[in-house]
Amino acid sequence: MSEAHKYVWEGSVPLQIHLHQSEVTTLPPPPPALVLAPRIGYLPLLMSLLKPHFSSALPPGVDTIWFEYKGLPLKWYIPTGVLFDLLCMEPERPWNLTVHFRGYPSNLLLPCEGEDSVKWSFINSLKEAAYVINGNCKNVMNMSQPDQVELWRSVFSGNLDSYRRVSSKLKLGTFEDEYMENINSVSTKSQQSTEETESAGQVKTGRVPVRLYLWTVSEDFDDFEDAPQIDNWDKVSYINRPVEIHKDDGKYFSLNDAVKSLLPEFFPETSFVNEVDGSINQSTGEEGENTLDPVPSFHPHDNAEIKLVRIQGIEPKLEIPFSWVVNNLMNPEYFLHMCVCLKVSEAKAVQ
Repeated sequence: MSEAHKYVWEGSVPLQIHLHQSEVTTLPPPPPALVLAPRIGYLPLLMSLLKPHFSSALPPGVDTIWFEYKGLPLKWYIPTGVLFDLLCMEPERPWNLTVHFRGYPSNLLLPCEGEDSVKWSFINSLKEAAYVINGNCKNVMNMSQPDQVELWRSVFSGNLDSYRRVSSKLKLGTFEDEYMENINSVSTKSQQSTEETESAGQVKTGRVPVRLYLWTVSEDFDDFEDAPQIDNWDKVSYINRPVEIHKDDGKYFSLNDAVKSLLPEFFPETSFVNEVDGSINQSTGEEGENTLDPVPSFHPHDNAEIKLVRIQGIEPKLEIPFSWVVNNLMNPEYFLHMCVCLKVSEAKAVQ
């Protein structure tokens, strides 16, 4: 287990959470709640911390928790760290969110019945990932009830040791094993040729489950604070596609290669993605928005530029081997979540 993987599990986002003024029934209003939310966690799982903090101020009614950021309702099935990376191009610390316990916007968000909904969304994502990696999800489907409970509780509580113990039974960790073998073999050599350096850490073969969150801008910017804000989910394309790692002419498959292979609409000269697998989650997921959102179709002559790739709160160099990214920055459900911003010369979708 790499140090980077441990950092992913220990990572958190500092939140300052305010109760929406329409739900405040006391004077003075309750102070905001300060929470360190796990990056790999989900916002509805904060219910047990937030409800006691705000309960005395709430009006009568049934509790159904949901969050918003600058008026944008937040999708509960997206990991907290991914939401932060996506919506705060210039990181805001603490991240100021508004919490609601009433008036759930069912016209905008999928229904969420608390922890159970989050758990089953996680399990469905795990099935999708297993299908990409192994061609089937039998290992997940055949998990014993105690193992399934332990797996979920390990994610819920951030217990990496427990997670490793039960997830190893799913046999989905081939990327990491090959990566470590290559690193160990290379580290014993005092001299490395250029070719050996290029291939260090490269997974020889493999299909990687990726969830990519894409937004495009038409105007350039130098500082993230000048970047356009995402104030509507229609501005984000939610792309579920597997990446098959390729190695050509002795060169490793880089993060740049992976991003371009995921976006043939913008980089038509690169088409590594296996198109027949583009909608694999339609057969395994039960959450409505886990199916593919359509990617805007752009003129092939548009000059697309990758402005940002952010994964687990960091912005890796595009030249980094994609296998390192996969082995170290993947989420517990075996998906790699990537936030990508593209500058497109004429960002006008073809209707």
